[in-house]
Amino acid sequence: MGLFRSMQVFVTTVQEGSMSAASGKLGISPAMVGQHVAALEERLGTRLLNRTTRRQSLTDFGKSYVEQCRDILERVAIADQDAEASQTKPRGLLKVTAPATFGAEVLMPALQRYREIAPEVMLDITLTDRNVDIVEEGFDIAIRIGDLPDSRLIARQLAPYRMMICASPDYLARHGNPAHPSALSGHETVGFTPAARSPWRLSKGKDEVEVAPRLSITVNSGQAVRMAARAGLGVVMQPAILLASDIRAGLLVQLFPDWHLRERPMSLVYHRDRRMTPRVRSIISFVVAEFGAEPESPANRPAE
Repeated sequence: MGLFRSMQVFVTTVQEGSMSAASGKLGISPAMVGQHVAALEERLGTRLLNRTTRRQSLTDFGKSYVEQCRDILERVAIADQDAEASQTKPRGLLKVTAPATFGAEVLMPALQRYREIAPEVMLDITLTDRNVDIVEEGFDIAIRIGDLPDSRLIARQLAPYRMMICASPDYLARHGNPAHPSALSGHETVGFTPAARSPWRLSKGKDEVEVAPRLSITVNSGQAVRMAARAGLGVVMQPAILLASDIRAGLLVQLFPDWHLRERPMSLVYHRDRRMTPRVRSIISFVVAEFGAEPESPANRPAE
């Protein structure tokens, strides 16, 4: 077995906490993970891990050795990045993380255009609402919604994550089209947990309205909220960027387009010490071009 590969497997085993978790991360069997660790231990003449049926822990030597392995792997990665930086064509593995709903509904469809720009880049996408540590977990870039407390990261501002109130034509035909935001208190709503019971605040000029939604359903999936709206289950407030295609297709109707709803900042972030290889530069340029401009109002965009 190759020494370098065995080091990678050993470090991943420590990071993931078990051989079975490492096998899933690396795409190899747990038995193969064990063989790599055993090969290192045989080469070194000492144990690296204390194993029981329930847990594993590093030996004293293993604690020192895993740090040395990390240093070696990092140096090799830097050398690979330097080699790539001397080229002009993006290629290699690119790790990206983004919020689950935004990633599934907006980012994934857009990536076809990125593939046309960088066909030799292998994309590894992780969609999660967890605020991952991109340095510790080895991501090249992250798309984040909300404030950014981590000063270690460089942030590029994207278009704000604006909210929109919508309902299906069928729901409005049955329940009537509310003429003013205050009328929403008499309508059924579908809410996204955990913020489902928060009041809806709208403003237009000096006028401000706060509405307590009358919830008929709450669900912890933005995609489920969207589908519930399309099925006529109630009025929803969701990010405009997620509902725009349904509005253009006539599946949903935007309510109160002249009123302003809350918005949250959206950013592209990456580590300040990250070397600007062609693949990292290419994804940064793409995301900024794709999501950095102020989005048009869905009502004014032509149907696709």
